[in-house]
Amino acid sequence: MKDNTLTVRLKKIGFRFHQWKEKDKAERSVFWAIVRKEFTDYITSWRIIILLFIIALTCLGSLYTAISTIRDVLSEAEETQNVFQDSFLFLKLFTVSDGTLPSFVTFITFLGPLLGIGLGFDAINSERNKGTLSRLMSQPIPRDYVLNAKFVAALFINIVLFFSLGFLVMGLGILMLGIPPTFEEFFRVLCFLIVSIAYVAFWLNLGILFSVKFRQAATSALAGIAVWIFFSIFYSMIINLIQKATAPSSEITQVETLISYHNFILNLSRLSPSYLFSELTTTLLTPSIRALGPLTVNQTTGAIASPLPFTQSLILIWPQLTGLIAATMVCFAISYIFFMKQEIRSN
Repeated sequence: MKDNTLTVRLKKIGFRFHQWKEKDKAERSVFWAIVRKEFTDYITSWRIIILLFIIALTCLGSLYTAISTIRDVLSEAEETQNVFQDSFLFLKLFTVSDGTLPSFVTFITFLGPLLGIGLGFDAINSERNKGTLSRLMSQPIPRDYVLNAKFVAALFINIVLFFSLGFLVMGLGILMLGIPPTFEEFFRVLCFLIVSIAYVAFWLNLGILFSVKFRQAATSALAGIAVWIFFSIFYSMIINLIQKATAPSSEITQVETLISYHNFILNLSRLSPSYLFSELTTTLLTPSIRALGPLTVNQTTGAIASPLPFTQSLILIWPQLTGLIAATMVCFAISYIFFMKQEIRSN
């Protein structure tokens, strides 16, 4: 009897596990169906097509100016018969400009937030205003699949865009300069593209948050643009005012006091995602940078003036990358909580 009872229980457990597995498989298929639908809507939207075209055009324009600058430097070195010593020449494709157009990194810093906000500012409220959200919620799918699928679809757009642009820039750089990247340069560019995706993902989640919070798409778009303008323009002004008001007296000569003050101002600046992104990209694409804060004489004594290895650059930017990802997750968590608590009614 005990063996029969145990066998029956095991069969029931196996049947329930099979049911759970089939249900999980069905839900995952529904989730990816929503992702494909949202991805298709994004790539067929004229708003997104125009944004992608502007970003691609400006980045290719910055590539042209960078290649022109690098060629001029190489030709001057050949005319003067000097050896042009730069072990990371390929990375200058993303950082150098002749002054007519900003560099590739500058364009990403400026236009990346617009892309993220443009992808997310009407993710939820447009569905609510058209009345499709209530019909979607009436289907036997988890509510959070809608929000998660919209974020994943927009993230795929960013991944496709930045990796396509990054490899296009590297390919054109090889063709026009005839200089292939080293393995370290390739991995630095790859990490730069990943950091750019994380930077745009923050603004994407901020746009989704405003889309969940505000019913009108225009209000959520203006709120996202206002936050972007604040961090891009006004936040540095506020930091300068704080620095001027709290600057230590010129009579103070203690090194510890001055370093703690500079670290305080630096940490305030790092509350801006744009500043975090600039530190990340500068360290990755400029290996000569060995520190992101003030150093004492004792810390620099015995240091060899050489480029920082790739692994050490990753260690140096790890706090900034963690902070950027944490801010992205906080924005997504807040929008997730708001969306799950909202009451959705049919119009």
